[in-house]
Amino acid sequence: MAEITRIDVIRIIASSLNRGVMLRGVDLSELDLSKLFFAEANLELANMSAANLREADLTKALMTRTNLSYTDLSDSIMTGATLYETNLVAANLRDVDLRDADLRLADLREANLRSADLTGANLWKANMHGAHLTSANIKGAKGLPIDIQQWLDGGAKPDHLF
Repeated sequence: MAEITRIDVIRIIASSLNRGVMLRGVDLSELDLSKLFFAEANLELANMSAANLREADLTKALMTRTNLSYTDLSDSIMTGATLYETNLVAANLRDVDLRDADLRLADLREANLRSADLTGANLWKANMHGAHLTSANIKGAKGLPIDIQQWLDGGAKPDHLF
């Protein structure tokens, strides 16, 4: 199978006329995809591990069961994205707009969520063990683990968070 390059991805996006590119199940791992437009894209089951997606637009992207482990998504827009059962282990989500995103059953272990906006995001049964939440806006998030909700309500910060 031929290897996909950044130029190939740019051509695919351009040919989609910004109507939601189809990259379902594609291996985009370790590519520099920074500042690209993936709004409403179908990236379900794609492997994007260790990719550079800094400042990418992933608004309403379908990313169910996508591998985003160790991916740099800092300063990206992911408003309304579907990240159901997505692997975000050790992903850099610093300053990411995740408002209204679906993160149910997502694996966010050791993820950097510093200064991320999770207002309205659904985190039902998301694994947030070791996640970095300093300055993150999670007060309007839904489905928070009970210990995180108690922390927001004035309780002690859970030991597994940083």
